[in-house]
Formats: sequence, C-alpha cells, structure tokens
Amino acid sequence: MPITLLWAVDVYGRVYSLSTAGQRWVRADDLLLELKRVTAGKGRCWGIGCDHHIYLNIMPSETSIRYREETYENQRWNPVDGFTDVLLPTDRWPWSDVTGMNPQPLHSFQLPSRSWDWEGDWYVDQSCGEPSQTGGWEYAVDFPANFSPDKKWNSCVRRRRWIRYRRYTAQGTWAKIPLDNPKKPPLPLCDICCGGWEMSDQSGRYPYLWGVSQQGQVWFREGIHPRVPEGTSWEEVEVPKEVAQLSAGPGDLLWVLLWDGNLLVRTGLSLDSPTGTSWLEVESPSKEVEALHVAVGVSVVWVVTKDYKVWFRRGVNSHNPCGSGWISIGGEMMMVDVGLNDQVWAVGEDRGLYFRMGVTQAEPSGNGWIPVSAQWDAPKAFIPASDSFINSLVSDRDRISTTQPSITAAEMSQENSVEMPPAPVLPTLPATGHDVPFMNVDLEGVGAARSAQAAGRSLSDVLGTLENSQGIREEDGPVWAWVSGGGCDVDASSRISWLSSTGPLNSSLSLTPVQSAAWSEQPQKQQHQEITRKPLERSNSVWVRKGTLRWWRDWKPQRWVDVGVALEQSTKSDGKKDSIFFVYYTQYDEKKYLQVFINEVTALVPVLQDCHYTFAVYTAERTKQRWPLILAAVSFTFLVQQLDLLSDCCCEWRGIAGAPTRQALWSTTSKGDIMVHEPPLTLEAAAHPMACDLMFWRQIPGHLRCVESNSLGLVWGIGWDGAAWVYSGSFGRQPINPEIHLQTDVRSVHVYENQRWNPMTGYTDKGLPTDRPMWSDESGLKECTKGSTHPPTPQWSWVSEWAVDFSVPGGTDKEGWQYAADFPTTFHGHKTMKDFVRRRRWTRRCKITVRGPWKMVPPIHLSDISLMPCLAQSKMEQVPVWALSDKGDVLCRLGVSPQNPAGSSWLHVGTDQPFKSISIGGANQVWAIARDGAVFYRGSVSPQNPAGECWYHIPSPPRQNLRQLSVGRTSVFAVDDNGNLWYRQGLTPSYPQGSAWELISNNVTKVSVGPLDQVWIIADGVPGFPTETPGSVCHRLGVGPMAPKGLSWDYGIGGGWEHISVRGNSTEPLRGPVPPPGGPSRSPALQRPAAQVNGSAVCV
Repeated sequence: MPITLLWAVDVYGRVYSLSTAGQRWVRADDLLLELKRVTAGKGRCWGIGCDHHIYLNIMPSETSIRYREETYENQRWNPVDGFTDVLLPTDRWPWSDVTGMNPQPLHSFQLPSRSWDWEGDWYVDQSCGEPSQTGGWEYAVDFPANFSPDKKWNSCVRRRRWIRYRRYTAQGTWAKIPLDNPKKPPLPLCDICCGGWEMSDQSGRYPYLWGVSQQGQVWFREGIHPRVPEGTSWEEVEVPKEVAQLSAGPGDLLWVLLWDGNLLVRTGLSLDSPTGTSWLEVESPSKEVEALHVAVGVSVVWVVTKDYKVWFRRGVNSHNPCGSGWISIGGEMMMVDVGLNDQVWAVGEDRGLYFRMGVTQAEPSGNGWIPVSAQWDAPKAFIPASDSFINSLVSDRDRISTTQPSITAAEMSQENSVEMPPAPVLPTLPATGHDVPFMNVDLEGVGAARSAQAAGRSLSDVLGTLENSQGIREEDGPVWAWVSGGGCDVDASSRISWLSSTGPLNSSLSLTPVQSAAWSEQPQKQQHQEITRKPLERSNSVWVRKGTLRWWRDWKPQRWVDVGVALEQSTKSDGKKDSIFFVYYTQYDEKKYLQVFINEVTALVPVLQDCHYTFAVYTAERTKQRWPLILAAVSFTFLVQQLDLLSDCCCEWRGIAGAPTRQALWSTTSKGDIMVHEPPLTLEAAAHPMACDLMFWRQIPGHLRCVESNSLGLVWGIGWDGAAWVYSGSFGRQPINPEIHLQTDVRSVHVYENQRWNPMTGYTDKGLPTDRPMWSDESGLKECTKGSTHPPTPQWSWVSEWAVDFSVPGGTDKEGWQYAADFPTTFHGHKTMKDFVRRRRWTRRCKITVRGPWKMVPPIHLSDISLMPCLAQSKMEQVPVWALSDKGDVLCRLGVSPQNPAGSSWLHVGTDQPFKSISIGGANQVWAIARDGAVFYRGSVSPQNPAGECWYHIPSPPRQNLRQLSVGRTSVFAVDDNGNLWYRQGLTPSYPQGSAWELISNNVTKVSVGPLDQVWIIADGVPGFPTETPGSVCHRLGVGPMAPKGLSWDYGIGGGWEHISVRGNSTEPLRGPVPPPGGPSRSPALQRPAAQVNGSAVCV
C-alpha cells in the first residue's frame, strides 16, 4: 500500500500531516504558516491562509514537474531581402503562438510564481528535418497552410519553434498561489475543496479546485494540469443563493451548503463540462436544525447539523446526485470529511480527531467512530507571527496563561477575596452553536468562560484552570479545527498503527472543557468509569449491494440495456429497516436512474423472455399500469442471488419469515414457479377489501403446474409431467423443515408446421403473403422453427428429439395433420373438400431439476386435484382429497391428515367416461366435469363413505362445454371452453345439485372458490391492455351471503399466471356493510339467462 498523508489544522492555524506508515504528527516546516482549513487530493494539498491567500503543497516525487513554453518565429520571403520578419499587414505576428492569433515575443514570457525556475535559455526546436540543413524552419506557401521541412520554389513563408522549459521547485513545501493578473481575482475565499480527479479514466488525472468567497460566491480554478499544478485563473459559477461551504467528491458530485442551512447539488458535471450545468436544492436533514457542514465522496454525502448530529445521505450516485433520504448516524461532530475510498474523518465536539470504522462499498455508513491516536510533539511557546484573527485571540490567552501559570485549589480560595484585574474581552459569540452557519475557528474554553461568568467567577480563573486541565493542555494533544483525508489512502481492511482501538465509539465523547478539567483530577480508573457511564447512542447504518444486470427498455426502440443496480438498506436505531432498489442507466449521454422502494414491491417473478435469466419487479403502481421492471442476469446463479437478496429484504420489511401459513393463497405461473401470498384480515372484508394490486407474493422453491391447499396446512401440487407432490415444509412461525428434496419436472415444447394447398403441387410450404409463417407457434403470430426453438429457460435441458404429436385436441390423421378451411379457424383431424390449409404439431420434451420442500406421491400421474376446504376452527382426522389421473380416472386419497399429508393409498371411483376437472366443497359435495363437457355431482359422500355412491348428471349451460370448476362452502363456479364464468343457482343442503347455471363474466381461464365462498380467477387478459401476457390474478368483490355472485372484479398482478388456490384462506373477513361498487366492472356484466332444470340421477 502506498504511503499517503492525512492532513489536519488545529485551532491555532498550525498545519500537521500524519503518514500512514508513521506514528507521529509532523508539523509543516514553515512555522510562520497559518491556515484556516485544508483540502487534500492525491499527491497534493491546498489550504486557505489567514491572509486569505491560497497555498499549495505538492508531494515530492521522483518525477519532476516541468512545463514547456513555446513560441513561433514567423518570416515571409521578399525579392530584395529574402526571408525576413517584415510581414504583410494581413499576416500573423512575427512572434506568435501556433495559431498565429496571439503575439508571443520571447521577452513576454514570465515565471508564474516564485515556485518556478527556468531550466535554461530559449533554443530552436530541431526536431523537423536535418538540423544542419533546415535550422528548424518549416516552409509553406502562405499563412496558414501545411508546413513541411522541405523548401520549394513556391515557399513564400516559413516558421520555426522556440522552446524553453521551466521547473516547479516548491514540491514538499507550502507555496502561495499568485493572484490572477491581469484578470480580477475573486474576493477573499473562506472555503476551498478539490475533487474530480476520477472523472476521467485517462492517465495523469488531476483535480479540480472549487472555492467560496466571503460574499457567498462559488469560484472554479481553471487550468489545473499535471504540468500546471497551480492552475491559471478563477472562473465564477453562478449560484442562486449565498454559499457558506462546499464539498466536491473524486467523481462528479458537488454539494454546497447555503447560509440558510439548506443544500444545493450541482448537476451536469463531466469531463467536457467541469463546472456543471444547473443547481438542485436539497433540504436540510432536520427542519428544526440547519445544516452546518457537508462532505462528499464518490457515492456518499455526509452532513453535520448545528446540533452536531451526523447525517448520511441515501441513494447518492452519479446518476442520482441528490440522493433519496437522510439517515441519522451516531456521534457528535463539528465537521466531517470524506477521503479516498469514501473513508470518513471527523473533528468531534471535544476537538478530537475521529475515524469511521467499517466503511466499505457494501456498508458505506460504517459501524462506529474510533479516535486517531497518533503521537504528537508539543510545540514551543507560541510566538505571534502575524496580525491574523487567530493570533490576536491566542495572544490574549497566552498573556493570561503566562501571568498565572498554575492555580491550586487552596490558592484559588485565597484569591477569591482579592480583587482581580479586568479580564481581557473575547469576541462575543452566539449563545449556542445552532446559530453558527459554519466555523472557521473555535476557542476551547468559551463555553467554560460563559458558565463561569454565570457562576460569578472571573474569566482569568477559568482560563487558569483550563491551562492545567488534562483535556485542554497542548502537551496532551492538539486541539483540532479541520481535517482532510482526500489524500489518505486507507480502507476498512488497512492496518494503521494510529487507528487501532480497543473498541468503536458509537458516539463521540463530547467533553466540555469544564468536564475535562474536573475529570483530570480523578484517578485514571475512575475517569474511565465516568466516561463509560455516558450512554452510547446506537448508530444507524446503511449497507449497499451493487451489481450489473440487463434491463428491458420497453419503449421504442425496445432493447436490452446494460445497467448498474444497487440495493441500499438502512437500519435505524430502533432496528427498523428500509431498503431502496436503484437501476442506473445512460440515455443519450445523460445519466438517469429508476428507484423502487422495497416496501412498495409486491412481487419478484421469474419470467420467460428471450431465453435470458429474467425476472420482473412489480409494485402496486406498476401492476396497475401493466409495466413491470424487467431485469436479466448473466447467469442462473446470479439470478438466484439477486432474487434471494431482494426477496429477503421484502419479507424482512413485512415481518414475513419461515414457511407459508395455513391461510396462505397459493399460485403458480406459466413458467412453473410457485408463489404464495399471506392474506391480511382485510383481504375479504366487505366494506374496504384490500386492493388486489397491493398483494405481496413471494416465491417458494419448487416447480409445479398447479397447486391446491386447505386451511389445515395440506398442500398438494401437480407437475407438468403429471407427477403428484405434497408440501413437506412446516407452517406458522416454526422453522422450515431442513429436509429439501430433489424435484424434477418434464414438459413438452411445441412448434407447428403449416401448409397451404394449391392446384399444382397440392399442400406445400409456400403460403400466401398474408398467411402465418410456415413454422410458428400455436397462435401463428410468431415464427418458431425446430432449429430456433429452445427450452423455456436455460435451466431446462432436452431429453428427447423432435417428433410428430398425435395427441392434439381435435384429432389428427395418420401423419399428424389437422385440416381447416383457412388460418385461423378450428382444425379437425380429417380432410374435406373445403380444407385449404393444414398443420401438424411437433413436440420435444425437456426436463428441469430443482430443490424444494416437496415430496413425490407415486405412482399415479394426475391431471387435477382438489382438497376439501374447511374453516379455521375445523378439526378433521381424515381430510378428503379427490383427484383425476392423467387418463381421466377419478381417485380418492385415503389416510390424508395434517400428520400424514401424503396419505396412504388411492381409492378408485368408478365412472363410465374419463374426467378432466374435479372439486370437493366444504360440505363433502363433489363435482366433476367429463372430457366431453358433461357435469356430474357425486352423491352420498361423507366421512364414513368417502367415495360416495353414485354420480348425478347435471346439464351444462346451453351450447357450452365446461372445462374446469371449483366448489366452495355453498357455491359452485365453472369455466367453459370460451372463457365464460358460470354460477350454479339454487344450491341448498336438501338440493345440493342446484337448479340452473347463470353467466357471470367472460375473460376467465381458471376459477378458485374458497371456504368462505370467496371467488378468485385467473383472467385471460386485462381490459385496456391488449398486449398483456395472458394470465392475471383477479378477485371478485362484493361476495357475501346475500350476494354470492359478487359485484365486480379487482385486477391484480398479471402476465403469465397459470393457477391460483384460495381454498386455504378461511380467515373470517371484517364485518361491515357491503359498499356499492366503486366503479363499473372491468368485465362486462351479462344478463341472466333462462334457468336450466336439474338433471336426473345416474348410477354408475
């Protein structure tokens, strides 16, 4: 690690440096130098003197600083004298710069300051051509033109370059920067700060210097360069209000403190525009207390308020220079400074020097303060060297301390009766530090003097006591006024001898001079006990996790964009945590950002898009707008890490831990991911139900096509390959079962081969221009060939080759073709005279292996399953579970209980045809749908007779084939092949078959009815968003005993949702009047059709 320096200034204006390789403070060689404050950068340090001049100290190095001065001698040829310096009136100057616009005779060059010396005299640059032949001359036809060392017959002008070097000789010393001449210099400066050396990735970085005048103006030092370390001139930067102090980071951050206590942020800082473009105002951290000091780093901002409290700005970045909020940090400091690697240094209220421990990129706020405990040699008696403000004050104090070197307690009691001479008058200071906008210097003992005057003691008594106090005497350590760590290269892992401590101080020991004097008289052990009695303030903290992802920019032109991401979490003193997720991107060379508050995130869902490792971030507002934040990772491992990190923060903020509760809502996506929502009491409230877009969904490990649950803690699922799985995790706030199983799933990927008939060649792959692609997906809108089709995600792997699929709905011929009159219409498996197009489906199987809390239930593969919903207070020894095999057989699972969720065996229930959907209600009523769309009700099902006795045929809605149904406590809802939702009327305990079907809504793919008769669906689409991916969670509002059909729909999260189960949510809703619908239903309300008579019983 290179050796670097920490710079500091004490209250007397003396400048000290502390090396990372040393153990002792070293005072500047110039004993007459008095500085108010310093600002350090890499290899250099600037300072403001008490004479209002700017000083610069360049660290010694092996490479000297040399600057080349150059000027050009110009001549023109004439027939009489040849080449001469007598030029035409329109020509350039005889001695000029390279452009010829500015005159530069040799005698006009002067040294910029006393810090420079000439290395030699002027000489001609002989680098062009042969020196003996050309003499350094370059020839051309005229000014300006391209010069060359070859003289030609038409060369009428010539020039040569003269060079002289000057060397900077003030390295390692404090050199005064000369005033601008002939430009008008700025008014006396009260603050300076250097930064910006990391704004460019080029070698030879150099800092920018900013200053604040006593009139509140902001100035920028121009011309600073590695060969011109002093700069050339000052440029004023317009500012809307008067500025008290400023701070610039190594990058493109610049904050200024106003006299009114607020802050301004400079935007648009770049290498091309080092002074920025505009100002943005930021309020002080506390409305009651104004800001006192600001310090800026690479991506951090620290502020001290006038009550000496320390604050940290969240979310600061070059894309977001204003940040997003303030966090209070423990400690009482007078000023802070952010150095290299965003390390933080501070001057405490006790005038001690402190360092912030544990500051890293992951935890930029650190975790505690430790003192800088370097050795120090006390200076000799102070000799005033100037008429500065500091000397005038200190000289008065020194005269007092000289006349009264020591006063014991006995002598003080005797001298109380003696009349003391009048004490010297100190400048009047405000009553508290809250009214001081910022500090240049402060005198220790002012508070003690003020309290002593209130107690009737003279000022000389107090000062005499303070001179002998252990906490104030110079022999014990300097009394610091300013520190700068911009040139000190340390980090949290550095081993620095003077930063070692016995433990961090969460709050700086704010000792007043009177306390220091009192404690110095006590034994060391007792003093330590007194200090430790002071309550330590628990410090807030901030940690940051950064990374890179790809973001799908969903406005034109739509494309993937490489972005930086950061998750920032703050922990308050009461233990509460708050997190923000940032996405940083650049558009048209302008830095921008997106931010998502973790407490607003409603779901983190892996999605399928362009075969990337992609996930979507949902919030309530983004759910309403159907505009999730789509991000992609470079690998599956990194995707899992990002999802786990974000999900943990979301769950931690909401107080969700462990496995899902028994009342949880379960759902699956079309990708196979399992999502869970913990329902609040207001979810099914009649008066003010929870909005569906506010629901928080979290992911459960595993991969399933559908999942069903009930309120006793039983959860079953079916994979895409038909395998049955039972949830093996624990419930409530018990720890998750450590037994995690390997879970495999297999699904088929399909592409369609399309052909059109023509009279010459028959069916061919040459279609009409308006036809779908000859290889496409099922919709025909997207071209999909066998070669370009990949598994759904990189987690899947192929386990078979492409083959013709003969199990397509509607049937196929012997070659797998389906026929139709045109695209797109209904296809059938036999050819007719009117069929001009045909298609066949190719399929290929792929497999995925994951780990999750799921245990397989062999050996039968299932197509549907239903668990009996029950109320929260229900207790059942055997839980009825009905299922359908992949062949359509009806099965009843025996021995299922909360202690044995997998059950013991399957009981086959006879039917005369295969079924495709089945559901059991809260009163043992079993309904099922056959593959031909017929509806059946199973009679006489009871705990004593779990399989029932016979099937009752229920007529379907007219001209509709039902495909899925769900039975609640007293209601039955079904979905037909056209996406219509039907409600069964007339259900009573004595007449459980009901009387008729009533159409409720359309745009439905799946329905789930809970134990409280609540109705949830998976909607096929969201009205007003035609491009939304099918599959959205939707809640039926207004469902109650008097209105079992509900009133309207509330759309929630959507885009790729496959299945939902609310049959475990048996929490009774809050009682209250049923409100009128808040607006028209997003699905059209349809008129009630004619009632259908009940069917007759059919025994099988």
